[in-house]
Amino acid sequence: MTLAIKGKVWKFGDNVDTDVIIPARYLNTSDPIELAKHCMEDADPRFAAKVEKGDIIVGGRNFGCGSSREHAPIAIKAAGVSCVIAESFARIFFRNALNTGMPILESPEAARRIEAGDVVEVLVGEGLIRNLSRGEEYKAAPFPEFMQRIVDCGGLINYVRERIRNES
Repeated sequence: MTLAIKGKVWKFGDNVDTDVIIPARYLNTSDPIELAKHCMEDADPRFAAKVEKGDIIVGGRNFGCGSSREHAPIAIKAAGVSCVIAESFARIFFRNALNTGMPILESPEAARRIEAGDVVEVLVGEGLIRNLSRGEEYKAAPFPEFMQRIVDCGGLINYVRERIRNES
């Protein structure tokens, strides 16, 4: 089953690091609801108050660079963001996003062409990104089937639980 996501875009630039995604001063908790209240606040102080469930973040190169904190994709997901599209992701963010079940897609063309406020539809399993505001389509490499299953399950822990349940 292909996960279809549709939402309004929040646009950020290159090298958005994990301290911008969730500032270190808020890492005294791992509660997703608390983390969501401070998501992206150093880049856009109004983000957490204005982001709506289903919205999409579009970033530039090296999104999620910096420290290896898993809090970053947790904060993004808990804030209601349904997907992150970027030109490229820092490898540790890529892995942490997968582990937490956050759909992410690498597409340099989409990252360049999509603007803040555009409405975008994403077919995650196909790697298809449609900019409904501009009438454009972009491609991203879809995840291999097992990685897509991890995202569909909501993260690595749920995926492993499902595998164990199915093997019993």
